[in-house]
Amino acid sequence: MNGFNAFASLFYRQVKRWASSRSRLISTIIQPLLWLVFLGLGFGGVFNPENINTSALGINATVMPVPVNVTGIVSRYFNMVFGGIDYVTFMVSGMVAMTAFMGSFIAGISVIWDKQFGFLKETLVAPAPRSVVIAGRIFGDAFVNTLQSAIIITLALLFTNNIRIAGIPISLLYVFIMAVGFTGLGTAISLKFSSMEGFQMIVNIITMPLMFMSGVFYPVKSMPTWMQYVAMFNPLTYAVHASRYWLTGADVGFDYMNPLVDIVVLSIISVVLLVVAMRMFERATIED
Repeated sequence: MNGFNAFASLFYRQVKRWASSRSRLISTIIQPLLWLVFLGLGFGGVFNPENINTSALGINATVMPVPVNVTGIVSRYFNMVFGGIDYVTFMVSGMVAMTAFMGSFIAGISVIWDKQFGFLKETLVAPAPRSVVIAGRIFGDAFVNTLQSAIIITLALLFTNNIRIAGIPISLLYVFIMAVGFTGLGTAISLKFSSMEGFQMIVNIITMPLMFMSGVFYPVKSMPTWMQYVAMFNPLTYAVHASRYWLTGADVGFDYMNPLVDIVVLSIISVVLLVVAMRMFERATIED
């Protein structure tokens, strides 16, 4: 078996495995949908200037020395904070990257599953370079996670009409690059665990802070200073910024961030994490 056949076989296996698993496909749709409905639509009402009851606040613009449009002022403020888009669109565009991010770590569970059922041992002794074998698996899972993000974009069209159709392929490219890196990280971590419980505990410790400090649910500039420093070194921040930029045109991030910076940072980190996963798989033994 040459390197290309090994890569293609593992790539195809991961895609087929996902497509044939109805429960995984349904959970891919349901979980982000729950975030969107209960958090997106909920906070969307909070950040909607039309829902402000100025009379309840004791504000009567008609009796002020200078006429004041309170709703208009608040509307301009929210437009500035969320990059000129409503909160639902803001959140949906960030969840595109978040979906692939969460799926990338979940891919590590399949490694543990294969370890328990002996398939991982077969790949370790396969007549092909181990680095190519694990790369095929990682790229296959990254492709699956990108497909899941595409599904989220499709669902987003039901909630907002501010998605730029022309920007979808470009945003998915950024998502795929990020997914390669985090799938590599998830795979590397899973190689050190034999139980799913321990792996899931570590994954939750890693993913939750990174998810909330990436700008998915609120702008990074609105975070406390120490959280902003963490967000600067969070790869997910750059994926969220890029997907939001290409899908909506909103440039909500740090001042130095732009699509070129995003793709450079994501590419470097993904290559590093991919190499780490390859090296760890090369050193893995049948007894692990």
